[in-house]
Amino acid sequence: MKSPDAVTSLAALAQESQLAIIRMLVKRGPEGYTPTALGERLSVAPATPSFHPKELQRAGLIAVRQDGRFLFYRPTFSHMTTLIEFFSAQCCSLAGRDCGPNCLPATAEAPTLKRRRA
Repeated sequence: MKSPDAVTSLAALAQESQLAIIRMLVKRGPEGYTPTALGERLSVAPATPSFHPKELQRAGLIAVRQDGRFLFYRPTFSHMTTLIEFFSAQCCSLAGRDCGPNCLPATAEAPTLKRRRA
């Protein structure tokens, strides 16, 4: 992936409605949603389910499948994977260098619960 493609994808995700749509489509998977179903689930104006997916499609984050007279928007997982790889390609551990603990992903530690004595 080239920088301009990453910028286009990130710009599409920088809008709240579009981010909500892509998250909903990722959760749904390859089956996707029609524009009407997206609008109902997001409780948005009727034009919104058509406008925002077009921006996500232009960015390569979703694809359209036609089934009869219905359109179904579905996530493009391969594009999302490529976007993530764009960020991680320069990670020192992937480049064969040892950067120590700074290059390791942070892990969430479970909070320790303290018991109250009766």
